[in-house]
Amino acid sequence: MEEPLNVPRSIRVREVGPRDGIQSEKAEVSTEEKVRLIDALSASGLAAIEAVSFVSPRAVPQMADAADVLANIARRPGVFYSALVPNRRGAEAAADAEADGMQVFVAATDSYNERNVGRSVHASLEDVREVVEIGREAHLPVEGTISVSFGCPYEGDVSPARVAEVSMWIADLGIASISYGDTTGMASPRRVAEVVEAVRERVPGVDINMHFHDTRGAGLANVLAAMHLGIGYFDSSIGGMGGSPFAEGATGNIATEDLVHMVHDMGVETGVDLQVLLEAARIAQGLVAGELPAKVLKAGPVASAG
Repeated sequence: MEEPLNVPRSIRVREVGPRDGIQSEKAEVSTEEKVRLIDALSASGLAAIEAVSFVSPRAVPQMADAADVLANIARRPGVFYSALVPNRRGAEAAADAEADGMQVFVAATDSYNERNVGRSVHASLEDVREVVEIGREAHLPVEGTISVSFGCPYEGDVSPARVAEVSMWIADLGIASISYGDTTGMASPRRVAEVVEAVRERVPGVDINMHFHDTRGAGLANVLAAMHLGIGYFDSSIGGMGGSPFAEGATGNIATEDLVHMVHDMGVETGVDLQVLLEAARIAQGLVAGELPAKVLKAGPVASAG
C-alpha cells in the first residue's frame, strides 16, 4: 500500500471519555464503573487517557471521586493517565493522587471563562502559573487547554489572533503543549486552518492537540483538515459521549472508535486495537441513559480498517 499523502504516518490519540464524557452525561456512574471503563480503554493500546478531573464537586459532581478512581485503576505500563485541573488546589490533589500529568484550562473568551470558573482569562493566568509550579515540584508534565478556541456560545466567533494571544500568554508561563477545544462544535476546516496558522506564527514549536466536538457533524472533517496541516495529536471520547456542562447544546466529542477507524483505513497508525476499543465502547454504552452517537459502534468497522 502506498504511504498516505500529506498526513502524518501516525497520530497520538488521547482518550477523554472517562473525564470529558462522563462529566457531561446525565447518568450516575459509580467509581467501580469508571474504573472498569478505564481499564478496558487501557487494554486497547491507547497511550494516553484523561481519566479524571480535580474540580469543585459542587460544579461537577460526577468527578467527586477522582482520587478513588486513580487509586483503583489497573495502571498499564506505557499508558499515561492524566487529570484536568483548574487551579493550585486541583493540581495538588492530582499530584497527591499520583496522576501522570495534568491539563490546566483557560478559555479564549472572558465570557466563557467566567461562566466556567468565575474569573476572567487574565485572572486565570495566575492559576495556570500555580499549576505549572506544582507540576514542576511534583515532576509532572503540565499541558494547557484553551476552551472555545473556534467559537464561543456567548460571544460568537473567536478571532484566531485571540486564540494565538492566549496561547502565547500560557506558553510564557511554561506550557509547551496546548490543546485547542472546540467546546460547542463551531469548528470547520477553514477555522482549523486559521487557528493553526495563527498559533504557529505567535508560538512556534508548540505541541498542538486538537479537541473536536461533533455538534454540527464536522468533527472528522476537522481532524482530516488538521492532519493535512501536519497535526498528529487528537482528543476523542469513547462512544462520542460528552460535551460541556457550561455550554447549552454542546454535544459529544468525536468518537474514539470513529477516529481510529477512519485513520486506520488511511494507513495511519495509532497503536490502538479497534476491536478491543469497541469492547470498551460497549461498556461505555451501558453506563449512559441514551444511545451514544458513535457510528462505528453501530455499523461496525470495514475490514480494511480493523
